[in-house]
Amino acid sequence: MHPNEELIQKFYTAFQSKDGNTMAASYHTDAEFSDPVFKNLKGKEVGAMWLMLVERGQNLTVRFSNVKADAEKGSADWEADYSFSKTGRMVYNKIHAEFTFQDGKIKTHKDNFNLWKWAGMALGTPGTFLGWLPSLQNKIRKEALTGLQMYMKRKKIS
Repeated sequence: MHPNEELIQKFYTAFQSKDGNTMAASYHTDAEFSDPVFKNLKGKEVGAMWLMLVERGQNLTVRFSNVKADAEKGSADWEADYSFSKTGRMVYNKIHAEFTFQDGKIKTHKDNFNLWKWAGMALGTPGTFLGWLPSLQNKIRKEALTGLQMYMKRKKIS
């Protein structure tokens, strides 16, 4: 197994164990992360996001598969079941992740999932009927980023 494949395995195993510190330590200091909700996170924001998500994910269950990696890039598929903290509604999210590596760490990480489908599960009827609208998607993004910034301030992550 390539060391970068081992790194991805370690990352998702830590996620399953809600070990946000190991997840954060998997990233390069200049890491970049993006998904349909958290766009263009950089540096310490990336690790802080995972710390926040595992801390909030009281009933979080994670499964991963199809881990592949070489010296330059990697990918994995993962699924998460959890209660969305704002509404308490159950979410099942299916994600495809793509990575690049530098110095034995994750340099870039891009998760891809259907935000409209996620909004329907997380927000209920409004998300189902309006989740495709850019205005609602932007509101979801803004609230998520504000939550991350507040978390980082509270935890003194800078």
